[in-house]
Amino acid sequence: MKTLKPSEIVTELDKYIIGQHQAKRSVAVALRNRWRRQQVPAELRNEIAPKNIILIGPTGVGKTEIARRLSMLTESPFHKVEASKFTEVGYVGRDVESMVRELLEMTITLDKARAHEAVKEKAHLMAEERMLDLLLPKAGPAQAGRSPDPGETQIELVTAAAAEPPSTREKLRSLLRQGKLDQRYVDLEIQDRGGGPMVEIFSNAGMEEMGINFKDMLGGLFPKGSKRRKLKVPEAMDALAHEEAQGLVDMEKIVKHTIEKVEQAGIIFIDEIDKIVAKNGTHGPDVSREGVQRDLLPVVEGCTVATKHGPVKTDHILFVASGAFHTVKPSDLIPELQGRFPIRVELDALGRAEFVRILTEPKNALVLQYTALLKTDGIDIVFSKEAVDEIARLAEEVNTRTENIGARRLHTLMERLLEDVLFDAPDLPEQRVVVDPRYVETRLKDIISSEDLSRFIL
Repeated sequence: MKTLKPSEIVTELDKYIIGQHQAKRSVAVALRNRWRRQQVPAELRNEIAPKNIILIGPTGVGKTEIARRLSMLTESPFHKVEASKFTEVGYVGRDVESMVRELLEMTITLDKARAHEAVKEKAHLMAEERMLDLLLPKAGPAQAGRSPDPGETQIELVTAAAAEPPSTREKLRSLLRQGKLDQRYVDLEIQDRGGGPMVEIFSNAGMEEMGINFKDMLGGLFPKGSKRRKLKVPEAMDALAHEEAQGLVDMEKIVKHTIEKVEQAGIIFIDEIDKIVAKNGTHGPDVSREGVQRDLLPVVEGCTVATKHGPVKTDHILFVASGAFHTVKPSDLIPELQGRFPIRVELDALGRAEFVRILTEPKNALVLQYTALLKTDGIDIVFSKEAVDEIARLAEEVNTRTENIGARRLHTLMERLLEDVLFDAPDLPEQRVVVDPRYVETRLKDIISSEDLSRFIL
């Protein structure tokens, strides 16, 4: 994993997320502690448990965005899940252990891609040799009884016994590398990448996540699939290189290394954890919600999850949870689960000053996004500082009068503000549009002034 200092992690997050300094510090320290634990002597390392974090704050203040940016920053195995999609064991739905299986599957896929990239050059050279074997004509007379299609160049395949002068092979290699054979076709037998018969299993234990493949289990009972195809040389080279890379990569070694990496450095972000809090716990879906919390306990505390690649221990996986907690409180979680998340960070609600910064400062600022979008139609749109202040003021006002949805209100206002320009941009005669306070007031005043309209439109 990258050895970023906590201050460097916060600096990277600052490029995309405004404010929420305490939340950034907490996740930065938690990430750094993952690296610190790896440097501790082995006898003490297993005793150091991760300190799980719960982020508390209204919607639209940056909780999920922190998770997204963390996943890009760190090279640790990272997976984000929605708590609301899980159900208690015994109910129809997904069990909580599936998050660990998904984390492992995603990490194996990434590690496999990296391994393929590492052997890419060697695989390409091996594919080139196989391609030359396909392209070189036989030493004997052409096969009888075959007439080529009109206008098609017939490519003959050679046997292993055929011999050709070295100079011919090298000339053909040179033509191949120069791309002069790209329009030629070759007959190629390639492995069928599709699996064997798949059986979907529905059960209370979440076996549907195990991805049972009867071809893997029964091995030789099913013949190895392959098919013969006529491909252009570049496509055939890609197929051959992929096959060679598959042979060069040791999947057993990758899976073993990935399981260890997931166990020691994995991070799971559980979003919307407040949606599994029971309001009364006596009837309806609340029974299942509290059951999800009970099912989460062993996974967060540390247990062994069965996967199709082998068992995975969750003792040292870091869990970061987040929730708005509008209608419930963190104390409404069952006490055992509260104890599994010792670090609590409250995120601040956003106001006018933060909205101004969100519109202009981040690398993906809304003003920059709309400027770039309209530039594709040849429109140069300019936002005055006063206009940005007015948009921020209106966003704060609507959030106060209706529901507070944080920075997401800016998306609604900007779309409404620029609706006419976005629609008419290809046909506008002038190439420059200036957005000033008067422009903002003209397009939004009627909606802002009517609370009923604000509730339904903004």
